[in-house]
Amino acid sequence: MSDNTTFDYIVIGAGTAGCLMANRLSANKQKRVLLIEAGRKDDYHWIHIPVGYLYCIGNPRTDWLYSTEAEAGLNGRSLRYPRGKTLGGSSSINGMIYMRGQSRDYDHWAELTGDDAWRWENTLPDFKRHENHYLGDEQNAALRDPNFRAYHGHGGEWRVEKQRLRWDILDAFASAAQQAGIPHTTDFNRGDNEGVGYFQVNQKDGLRWNTARAFLRPTCYGRPNFELWNNAQVTRLVTQRGPDGELRCTGVEVWDGHSRVVAEATTEVVLCAGSIGSPQILQLSGIGPAALLRQHGIDVVADLPGVGANLQDHLQIRAVYKINGAPTLNVLASSALGKARIGLEYLLKRSGPMSMAPSQLGAFTRSDPGQPHANLEYHVQPLSLDAFGEPLHTFPAFTASVCNLNPTSRGTVQIRSADFTAPPAIAPNYLSTPEDRQVAADSLRVTRNIVAQPALAKYRPEEFRPGPQYQSDDELARLAGDIASTIFHPVGTTKMGRDDDPMAVVDSRLRVRGVAGLRVVDAGVMPTITSGNTNSPTLMIAEKAAGWIMKG
Repeated sequence: MSDNTTFDYIVIGAGTAGCLMANRLSANKQKRVLLIEAGRKDDYHWIHIPVGYLYCIGNPRTDWLYSTEAEAGLNGRSLRYPRGKTLGGSSSINGMIYMRGQSRDYDHWAELTGDDAWRWENTLPDFKRHENHYLGDEQNAALRDPNFRAYHGHGGEWRVEKQRLRWDILDAFASAAQQAGIPHTTDFNRGDNEGVGYFQVNQKDGLRWNTARAFLRPTCYGRPNFELWNNAQVTRLVTQRGPDGELRCTGVEVWDGHSRVVAEATTEVVLCAGSIGSPQILQLSGIGPAALLRQHGIDVVADLPGVGANLQDHLQIRAVYKINGAPTLNVLASSALGKARIGLEYLLKRSGPMSMAPSQLGAFTRSDPGQPHANLEYHVQPLSLDAFGEPLHTFPAFTASVCNLNPTSRGTVQIRSADFTAPPAIAPNYLSTPEDRQVAADSLRVTRNIVAQPALAKYRPEEFRPGPQYQSDDELARLAGDIASTIFHPVGTTKMGRDDDPMAVVDSRLRVRGVAGLRVVDAGVMPTITSGNTNSPTLMIAEKAAGWIMKG
């Protein structure tokens, strides 16, 4: 920490949104920018090797180690709830999938906020501004289709590449999906992602491309007006009332492991701590539901009941099928020799299973023909295990994980005490509505229909989990509760909305209601969850917000 602790902008959280935000704001040499990160630098080698997510999730070096409350919809189970605690945040431990969602997601945001800036056609330029899509590379110019420039960008910081491996069993699943009526697609990111194909990933030359590598190194590190504090946790926001009675955020209090330091912001504080961290910091600062704050002895600075409410997440239901006649990672990694071959391939070629994203093949489809749009997403993997972090099964198998893209269940994030080191209570309330339970049951039937197609017949798939004996809606919904897990997409806990929405925490330009000089810029501002993975939409939000802030 420098002696001068006064900055123009303070950005809290060096995760997905915070890294981009710090890059954009510090590009103005006249503005002094501080970026604060509670975790360590991203110098742990497993962050950058794609398969290293296995060693980063559940590791205190890189993960906040949250867990959910016991969930009634999951038959009393509590789930591990990974959130990145290192430079790059969750982009350092996530599945690396580049996915924007569907155009209708953003058009709906515009309707909910009354601001056309959030419409698909107005968010697309923000997606493209930082994108560096591999099809724009000179050597791949011949592969560009006529729509490439309309939908994709090249030359930005955020690298998008195709995966560096394929699997026979995944190719067969893709063919079976097409036989079941799901069209083939080569691009999930043009506004309608219905179809089946391999995911594109945020990697560069076989290495994870997190937001710290993309937006901080080397650009920000070479700027004299940029300062980074890591291993520094924000304990609370500092607020003051001016002579005119206006409440303003003037800085932050930071714990560096030894003492508390106050950093001042002359222009704005930008809260980018994520859907769990941001509501926690707001509540600890007296900004949130008054009753909750008083319960923990915190003075109410601004009574905003929506802080920590509206939590949404994608719950994946993991169906496992034993197979015959095709290699899967269960078999390839079952011996020391197999693991050595995998390591050697990665060392020499930066390819093979060590370059794998957690899921390689994706599919978007409808849980029943009456759905107006694709409301299911599949993550298909050439492996199986009892639970994340557990050993691979000893038999060859694949996993078809399916999630409801638009859950109606809503949860909460609430502090447990005034102690900033205490993790908040996270209660997603999975499967708490009849609609979500019905989609869960229907989605398992869609999975069974795909697996029953001729393209997979030669592998003789056998349903291992949940098991073919479960057929009724009630049985399947209950079994979904037994085997489902989070896909790590929490959003919505500081949602944006209209002035007349009492639960809106920020306005459509992400300014905290009733507190000048403070914005929230992360996935928490989403009023509804996007129809797909949430990392890249969070970058788009940060890109848009940075433009607004720089314009003043």
